[in-house]
Amino acid sequence: MKTAVAVLLSALTVTAFAADLKLGDGIPLAGTKMKNVDGKSIAIADVAGKKGTLVIFTCNHCPFVKAWEERMAALGNTYHSQGIGTIMLNPNDPAVAGDTFEGMQERAKARGFNFPYVVDAGSTVAKAFGATRTPEIFLFDNAGKLVYHGAVDDNKDAGNVKQSYLKDAIEALLAGKEIATKTTKAIGCSIKFYK
Repeated sequence: MKTAVAVLLSALTVTAFAADLKLGDGIPLAGTKMKNVDGKSIAIADVAGKKGTLVIFTCNHCPFVKAWEERMAALGNTYHSQGIGTIMLNPNDPAVAGDTFEGMQERAKARGFNFPYVVDAGSTVAKAFGATRTPEIFLFDNAGKLVYHGAVDDNKDAGNVKQSYLKDAIEALLAGKEIATKTTKAIGCSIKFYK
């Protein structure tokens, strides 16, 4: 009996998470309102750009996030003016050291985010996306269809980057060209899902 219960609980846990989004899939829970660092509620749909939407799952404490954060901020800030809406979501349980709302406000100010950085309360949106890492990138076209998923680039050390996956994907999207590399492996810390 205990084994049957354990199997059932395991199955229920797995079904609580969406399968990974596939290329061409739409934005899950795009209308879900989340608390931004400025205290206002905002949804992914509210920041959708005329040419595309960049969704980044991130946090405050992860060393991988810290390594890529400056590049993520620069990409979000740069392409916003070119029609790519950007939003960062923190899906981590705020009980994790450094991942408090106040910590998010400090990071956004220190890094000069010119786009929303929101609390994904209950990790609800991350689960709907099938996201498992911070940082993890999802780029959608102007129709809200997934065109790139994975890492920012190929090296957490900015000086050793050889392939700028996200930048190249955004540039191709803006130029109306085929994106050469559409999926890569997101490298980072595991999301500390709400319990």
